[in-house]
Amino acid sequence: MASPQPHDDTELAIEGALRPGSLADFVGQHKVRGQLQLLLDAARIQERPADHILLAGPPGLGKTTLAMIVAHESNRPLRMSSGPAIQHAGDLAALLSSLMPGEVLFIDEIHRMARSAEEMLYLAMEDFRIDIMVGKGAGATSIPLDLAPFTLVGATTRSGLLPNPLRDRFGFTAHLEYYEPEELERVIERSAGFLGVGLGGRERAEIARRSRGTPRIANRLLRRVRDYALVHAHGAAPELGDVRAALELYDVDAIGLDRLDRAVLDALVRRFRGGPVGLSTLAVAVGEEPDTVESVVEPYLVRIGFMGRTPRGRVATPEAYAHLGVAHPLGAPGSLPIDDL
Repeated sequence: MASPQPHDDTELAIEGALRPGSLADFVGQHKVRGQLQLLLDAARIQERPADHILLAGPPGLGKTTLAMIVAHESNRPLRMSSGPAIQHAGDLAALLSSLMPGEVLFIDEIHRMARSAEEMLYLAMEDFRIDIMVGKGAGATSIPLDLAPFTLVGATTRSGLLPNPLRDRFGFTAHLEYYEPEELERVIERSAGFLGVGLGGRERAEIARRSRGTPRIANRLLRRVRDYALVHAHGAAPELGDVRAALELYDVDAIGLDRLDRAVLDALVRRFRGGPVGLSTLAVAVGEEPDTVESVVEPYLVRIGFMGRTPRGRVATPEAYAHLGVAHPLGAPGSLPIDDL
């Protein structure tokens, strides 16, 4: 018997439909959309590939979708890769030499490319040429290889890790911002239509409020609400109670904190008395890697004002105590000035 396929054609079609296909359909990021539209229109008028584009911002805000839109609106093919997959200059050379004229190359997590590949990319982006070393030692020679003109779209969640020479070669850098609840409601409304889920305004607002300003999370929570409604016989029109019950089942609270967020906050408040405490110590206390706490949990807790970063470590704010229902002790470290490390 044939093994089951992970997705049927209908599910794949829905997955593709959830991604907007044009800048006009893309919700939010108004300034970035206007800047990209101008860049693409100018390239179209001059009949040339668009300038290289760097998309920077937290995960889930639409960087991959925007790269697809750049290719679509430029009427160019799209080639996709990622920084971790390019660990040698030879990997990049093979990728670049196979590009067709005008093709859009998307490299996700571009800050994780190998340093040797980054250095090769400098020349490729500027002069559409790479130098390939043949041989070793004193007999090694450099052979120049011309490349077809292309547009590089790089995406990064940590633009500060990009070396300045690489960052400076992008003609345009877009900084994506978190979404407002009203924008997320529009994202949810559009996605619900494709998923066949009938949601009222209160239900959309409830999901948006718990989505941490991130469309990817909003779509994920919408799918879980759909599943809950189907299983519990409410069909394709979940009510507000269904939304709340589904998200409670998946440990997403009223402001979007999940199990790990609350574990970090609880450890900071109860075990370490509000801090300050070092990142590594805090990570060990919740059984996670420091990178996970720093990149996944901390940004949201800082953004909503529940955690602060001081030169001595992380501290809990009075708002964090209130959310956990813990009395705030007099003179708690959360009242200290909060400065970026």
